[in-house]
Amino acid sequence: MSDYYEIRHTVGFEETNLVGNVYYVNYVRWQGRCREMFLKEKAPAVLEEVRHDLKLFTLKVECEFFAEITAFDELSIRMRLEELTSTQVQFAFDYVHLTTDGEERLVARGRQRIACMRGPNTATVPSRVPEQLREALAPYATAAVNGKGV
Repeated sequence: MSDYYEIRHTVGFEETNLVGNVYYVNYVRWQGRCREMFLKEKAPAVLEEVRHDLKLFTLKVECEFFAEITAFDELSIRMRLEELTSTQVQFAFDYVHLTTDGEERLVARGRQRIACMRGPNTATVPSRVPEQLREALAPYATAAVNGKGV
């Protein structure tokens, strides 16, 4: 088992700009997709809570770019747990270009911080990170998080 959760993606023309490289907003979209697929596959009970009153508010998103990718490049989006508090989770993302000869090249790195909230939209308050989410994230914790006892 790897220390990251991964989704694979083939870049399409619609994700590129006029120059032919991937438009930056797609990296943020892929972070969201990776997070969603993680919940679907590893923490389905949390999705059920989202259907009721749990809200996952994205507080911060960032991405640093190292190399460009273009249409039909194969990409691995790798998510790790970087920080876990009582009410918030921070993920780290590596965007890895997978080549046909088996080489891997880091093309970008990102982060996303979310807060767990509950209650009606006019009175939403912080809520503890659900236990099933904590358990599902544990295998993907970075060394810094593991040292704090996830």
